[in-house]
Amino acid sequence: MEPGSHDVELTWRPAAKAAHAGKASTGTQAIDRAASLLVRVVEADTPQTFSRLLAESGLPKSTASRLLSALERHGLLRRDGSGAFLPGPVLTRYAGRAGTADLITAAQPVLERLGEKTGETINLAVLSGGSRGEVEQVAQVDSRYLLGAMNWVGLRVPLHCSALGKVFVAFGATDLPRGPLERRTAHTITDRARLAAQFAEIRKTGYGVAVEELEPGLIAVAAPVRGRGGQVIAALSVSGPSIRLGQAQIAEIGELLVSEADAFSASLGTSQ
Repeated sequence: MEPGSHDVELTWRPAAKAAHAGKASTGTQAIDRAASLLVRVVEADTPQTFSRLLAESGLPKSTASRLLSALERHGLLRRDGSGAFLPGPVLTRYAGRAGTADLITAAQPVLERLGEKTGETINLAVLSGGSRGEVEQVAQVDSRYLLGAMNWVGLRVPLHCSALGKVFVAFGATDLPRGPLERRTAHTITDRARLAAQFAEIRKTGYGVAVEELEPGLIAVAAPVRGRGGQVIAALSVSGPSIRLGQAQIAEIGELLVSEADAFSASLGTSQ
């Protein structure tokens, strides 16, 4: 080692450590700020606007925008139709795992009662989360008929072409995925304007319908289940073949589903 080289090395190391410490401090500060924004949204009773989060956090506009975008990008936050922030699919999925088993147990008498009254396949579904835009069916009571009987438990279906998925979107529990929508059958609606009109109608009637949009010959009707605070946490559906479910049957089943879903929601302590 040349004379003096050791001194140079000693002089360099503290500077490197100081630079590293500065970066660590900056990183920790960013995490703290992002966490603070996330907590504000999660603990709020209503969707939080950007302007409100900006005012309450005291952050610079550019910083708040960057952090909120990062949280949204990673699925921790999402925006509603007006652009306000809500807990994202990652948090919704995590919360749902803990409550799904209890929800299934509580819903079983409702599923069985609907099965007895309609004779058709009855399903309970929750949002599956992620960016693909799907719902997952978690419980089922089988149809008394052989035609149209299928086990849907564990299967995930798209939001835009299933009665269950349409209910979640119509009542603001989630949004349609970005990009082109999959055409599953000749009857699948992929035009977003037409779907928006359907969602408005669902909000009026209280139930959603998918007529041969998911599978040829399959008709399904669904209604929302609400948890505390009135947020849609699940959906109930009745499905069967088109030869058994005409317009009159669809309307009758829709009214029955709304009645049963509302009563079930009330039993869960909802406040709409």
